[in-house]
Amino acid sequence: MILELDWIKKINFYTKNGIQFLFIIDYEMEFPIVLKLSELNGFCIKYFIDGVKNYDDNISNIFDKKELNIQKHPISLEVYKKAFDNIIENQKSGNSYLLNLTFKTPVEINFSLEEIFYKSLSRYKLYFKNEENEFVLFSPETFINITEGRIFTYPIKGTIDANISGAEEILLNDKKEKAEHLTVVDLLRNDLSIVSKDVRVNRFCFTCKIKTNFGELLQMTSEIEGKVKPDLMYRFGDILFNMLPAGSICGAPKKQTLEIIKETELDKRGYYTGVFGIYDGKNLKSSVMIRFIEKKGDDCFYRSGGGITVYSDAEKEYNEMVEKIYVPIY
Repeated sequence: MILELDWIKKINFYTKNGIQFLFIIDYEMEFPIVLKLSELNGFCIKYFIDGVKNYDDNISNIFDKKELNIQKHPISLEVYKKAFDNIIENQKSGNSYLLNLTFKTPVEINFSLEEIFYKSLSRYKLYFKNEENEFVLFSPETFINITEGRIFTYPIKGTIDANISGAEEILLNDKKEKAEHLTVVDLLRNDLSIVSKDVRVNRFCFTCKIKTNFGELLQMTSEIEGKVKPDLMYRFGDILFNMLPAGSICGAPKKQTLEIIKETELDKRGYYTGVFGIYDGKNLKSSVMIRFIEKKGDDCFYRSGGGITVYSDAEKEYNEMVEKIYVPIY
């Protein structure tokens, strides 16, 4: 475990001196990991970050060729609805406008987590294993990218089955989904304004397709940009600390919503919905740690969830949480 101020100072030092490093920061920011890329050989960490990787693609050929099979054992709708109702009550009282509710689902998978890492197709992937933790993730969502003094973020909020007739039009005109996306864009604009100036939304509410083992999902995203404040140009540790937890996986207003999440969810999130990324000596790329499977003993758990607003329907949100349990192997 790295003490809170230590990981911030370490990242600031590395960025100031052009030292390449990898970071993995858990949701609660209790067990952050910051390692020079030159130190990674002694750790069981594999990553793919928007094309940058530390492994040989041919390794995937050593695994047996078999069809992926996932058995899901989600919590009951009744248990979900109890948490959902607590959130809606808080939202009606004005304590929160958007809250990302998550649960872990026991799953049976005929692939190891390492196999899933090598065979899944995603813009961001991470496999991590030590004495306390083993997890894999295959995230479609960028957290922040910093290049040449500019910072970008791309929140994803709003999901629909792409196979539905007219899916894009339905998604873009859905009152609940649009309100959810607008809220998180506003939240991320505010978060960026803490660490940058001249913040603007370059593209608002455009869709992208995500392939899964059972078909395609359509998701809504936006691009937000700012100019890094001069005093933070080489203090990326401070930038990360001021923007965490990622707005898209908590909600708004952030402070009150974090407290409601803490009292409502059944488990601590750990590394799920934290962030990971890489600094190449000049630029930083990072992702939100969603689409996440962890192993505890002999059991595997898939972490998933979705944004709740006063327009939400409990059964629909529950079904979305279950539908997000997928692996992009196809």
